[in-house]
Parts: sequence; C-alpha cells; structure tokens
Amino acid sequence: MDVDTRLPFEKIKREVVIRKDAETSDKYGKRPEERTTEEIIHYGIVNIDKPAGPTSHQTTAYARDILNLRKAGHSGTLDPQVTGVLPIGLERATKVMHLLLTAGKEYIALMHIHDDLDEDLIREGLASFVGEITQLPPVKSAVKRVYRKRKVYYIEIIEIDGRDVLFKVGVQAGTYIRKLIHDFGVKMRVGAHMAKLRRTKAGPFNEKTIFTLNDLRDAYYYYKEEGNDSFLRRIIQPVERAVEHLPKVWILDSAVDSICHGANLKVPGIAKLNKDIKEGDTTAIMTLKNELVAYGHANMNSETMLKDKGLAVVTHKVFMQPGTYPKNMRKNKR
Repeated sequence: MDVDTRLPFEKIKREVVIRKDAETSDKYGKRPEERTTEEIIHYGIVNIDKPAGPTSHQTTAYARDILNLRKAGHSGTLDPQVTGVLPIGLERATKVMHLLLTAGKEYIALMHIHDDLDEDLIREGLASFVGEITQLPPVKSAVKRVYRKRKVYYIEIIEIDGRDVLFKVGVQAGTYIRKLIHDFGVKMRVGAHMAKLRRTKAGPFNEKTIFTLNDLRDAYYYYKEEGNDSFLRRIIQPVERAVEHLPKVWILDSAVDSICHGANLKVPGIAKLNKDIKEGDTTAIMTLKNELVAYGHANMNSETMLKDKGLAVVTHKVFMQPGTYPKNMRKNKR
C-alpha cells in the first residue's frame, strides 16, 4: 500500500474568498519579490543543509557571520550528527521562525535492529507507531523530561537490509526520532538504535530549496565582490515563506498601519481570506501585495468574517515596520 507522505498542512487546499473588492497602492509597501538584495539579506530566510558535526546554533552563527549580520535564529534544533533542513531567519526575520513550530517535520532515518526480525514484523511494528504516541524525551534534551503526547503522521519504509531499516517519517514538531526507534526496539523485544538521521522537511521548507554554507559563502562573495546577486537571491527566501502553512487574511491598505502598531484586526479591514479558518487558528495577516504584516489567533471562523462585523483576529506579533503604509488612508488608489 502506498503511504501518503504529506504533512497535514500539505493536504489542505486553501481556497481564497473575496470579502471586499479592493486594490493596493503602488506608492506603499513592496511585493516580496521586488525587495532589494540588501532588504532580503536583513529580512529573509535561508534553508541551510546542516552538516554533521556542528550544533544548530553553531551552523546558524556561521550563516550569520558569512552575511555580516548581527542576528540570526533557527527553528527546530538538530543534534550535532544530524544533517538536513535547517531554516534560518536573518535579522528581522528571526522572530518569525517560531511559527514553524506549528508545522510538521519529516526525516529519513536509518534504524539498526539488534537481533533478527521478520520483515513483516518490522513493517507491522513501525506501522503501530503511526498516530498519537506517548514519549519521554531523552535525558539530553532541551525540554522538561516528562511524558507527552506527539503525533506521527506517516512512516514509509524505503528499504530493509537485514537488521538495517531505512524509513521516512513525518511527525509533529517536538517528536524525538531517536526515542521512537528505541521504543520500537523495546516493543519488538529486539532492541534498536538510530544509526543516521536527516531532516528533509521543516514545515514548508524542504530539500528543493536547500543550500550549503559553502553555497551561501560563494553567493555572498559574488554579490559583494562581483556585483552579481543572482545566486544569493536564489538562496535567500522571502520571510513570507515561513507562513505558507498557515491560513491567511489579506487586509486593506488602510488597515495596515494600525495593525503595525499592535491593533487587533476587525472585520471591516479584511479584503479577502482563506475559506477554512476556524476560531482559534493561528492566522497570518497579509497585505494585498502578499507582505507579512503580523500573525494572531482567529476570534471567529471565516464564514463569520465574511458576513459580520467585530473582532476577526487577535494580533500577537507584528513583523512589518510601522509607517510602511500611511495612517488613516481613506481609500486605496493606484
């Protein structure tokens, strides 16, 4: 049987519905793809292929120093020997990285079983871990060591070679693959340990957009020394990529500045929205140019947003700088 190896947000087709026909003025703001190279260096995301050896923090520091920045931050720590997808927010984009924690992660793992085990039993044993599981984090972990529930979205076995099992697994953030493999060994009464691990997805970031630290260094050199920014602009992604997995509302130009000052979003300020928003959903607030303004939690569902007045989204964190759009805009003009 084929396994659906999509994370939950990847299965959702988010339909956009119009609440109020509106245009956006070219005088204010800037579409993400129109930002200058210097702007994306200070407000973008690089998806680094973390090498084995350094910690996630060290890898992030290397990327920061290559670009001569003051600040950078990653989402989701990988153990030193684990490789793969490590999204890193640059300067002002650092504070958006925690939104990736609500998205799932995918890994390719090599498990070594300590005794012979029939292939059918291996498949049945791994399949039993799909769904909600209970984990006790390892002794060496960044979280409090208490039992907690986590979801395993899928496990696909790629290859079984004797006692070595290569498999793909999609999980809720905060799931420990090393512990999952250990628990498999305990359940099957043969023992097992993780031989290798590589992260292949962190929310919307995957191996299609991954680059090495050497790639980043070369790209920055070409930009600074030869004036060629094409490679660097391929590597640095817009900050908006970090909210691709979230439902969204797009707001009128006239509503942008008040949100930038921390105001909550009221229904009259919405131009369009995703159809499937539920009350309580973490929701991205966007301009009509697809710029990220802020995020918050929906105070009502999308159906209610379309027909009622009132408080639509409680703003939690603002990313756009105040003054990007003027205050008290009466109407949208080109």
